[in-house]
Amino acid sequence: MGEILIEAPAGASAAATQTGLLVPVILSGGSGTRLWPMSRAQYPKQLLPLHDENTLLQCTALRTEGFKCDGVRLGKPIVVSNEEYRFVIAEQLRLIGSAAESILLEPIGRNTAPAITLAALEAGLDPSEDPLMLVMPSDHVIADISAFQNALRAAIPAAQNGAIVTFGIIPDHPETGYGYIEIKADNLGTPGPIATFVEKPDAETAQRYVDSGRFVWNSGLFMTRASVWLKAIAAFRPDIAEAVQLAYAAGKRDGSFLHIPKDKFSASPSDSIDYAVMEKLPTDTSTGIPAWVVPLDCGWSDVGAWSALWEVAEKDEGGNVTRGDVLTTDTTDTLVLAQSRMVACVGVDNLVIVETPDAVMVANKNETQKVKDIVGQLQKSGRSEAVAHRKVYRPWGWYDSIDNGPRFQVKRIVVNPGATLSLQLHHHRAEHWIVVSGTARVTRGEDSFLLSENQSTYISIGQVHRLANPGKVPLEIIEVQSGSYLGEDDIVRLEDTYGRSDLPSC
Repeated sequence: MGEILIEAPAGASAAATQTGLLVPVILSGGSGTRLWPMSRAQYPKQLLPLHDENTLLQCTALRTEGFKCDGVRLGKPIVVSNEEYRFVIAEQLRLIGSAAESILLEPIGRNTAPAITLAALEAGLDPSEDPLMLVMPSDHVIADISAFQNALRAAIPAAQNGAIVTFGIIPDHPETGYGYIEIKADNLGTPGPIATFVEKPDAETAQRYVDSGRFVWNSGLFMTRASVWLKAIAAFRPDIAEAVQLAYAAGKRDGSFLHIPKDKFSASPSDSIDYAVMEKLPTDTSTGIPAWVVPLDCGWSDVGAWSALWEVAEKDEGGNVTRGDVLTTDTTDTLVLAQSRMVACVGVDNLVIVETPDAVMVANKNETQKVKDIVGQLQKSGRSEAVAHRKVYRPWGWYDSIDNGPRFQVKRIVVNPGATLSLQLHHHRAEHWIVVSGTARVTRGEDSFLLSENQSTYISIGQVHRLANPGKVPLEIIEVQSGSYLGEDDIVRLEDTYGRSDLPSC
């Protein structure tokens, strides 16, 4: 896709120039139930490396890397997420050298309109700036970064002159799973005002949309000034604007994190950017805010199901996509992901096979939207596989529950260099720690001592204890728990480096 030129919206000031700040806003609060068993409530799809070696979140943050446009400075990203993912998000961004300006922590999900309002309030903190916000969901795949950045350049003049600009994906088939946007321009490749938004169509209507050459898929990508968004949400949904403003003002900062209070944020109604604002703009001109769309052809997918990942991934000569230890013979058009063991496929076609350490999912590739029904069954029965992986990430490192039985559990624990677990005690379990590699600093009651490789210690029920890694390399230990109750909520946290008080974890 080449460079796209765009005129300023009608009525915009001719004196407006392309100067200012462009702030990426990354929305990262979704759960991605259709990508179970890899995506789970405590570790959703945006935190997983589904398309390449980087996670979807990291790919989103890197999408603007190297972006240049005359007079426009690229700022650090603002991330909107929740308390559960905050440390993983911060670490994943740090690993790619893209630390966030701030991470806004929603205490409860309220959809995209309140999330973007939080980001607009944060982006507009500096009174000398009225930055452009580039709003990007964190769980999309974009294959052609050059085409994506060209579309950003095309959108900037309209956004700087007061429009809310969305990016519409040029359809290559009559998809019934997406909403559509009708463009007023005659040429599908020309940016222009939005005529209307339409809901997900049936197959016949979708075909008519594609044949007309005037419709694009609604991508969920937006660009606008922070002040313009705040004006729009105040005009169309003053209840959301007021509740979010009060919640934001009551937020507590902790480094790059902004903790939003639940009692105030829960007062905001839940609504999407489309329902709250975008669908109203083309017909209600009282705000004077134009709604524009820039067509985009960039290898986009929202990875809403396993079949969508198969469509955008590189395939072998049989049309198969494989990751991990996978063997195939006489297998075609199949997606196979193996995390912990070898998976062999013989004589199968059009399947999705996903293996994790605690679950295996097999589905017809045409039925992958129904994976959410399996998650519903797991949730109804209270099974942990709906919520967490066997391997659980924490701000200090991670642990893997490698074995368990009546009155015992075995964990493999890895603590990052310089990291420290909370000072804690348990009412129902004792623990035996064996150092596999690295150096451990152990606090046990009034004592503090070092353990090295092949050394061990015992923590009795009710004893105050703490584990830390004072070294320069990761600390790995095996923890054997024994007792009448081994749940992660058997913890009294007395002190914590990371400010946690409400998480039932170590």
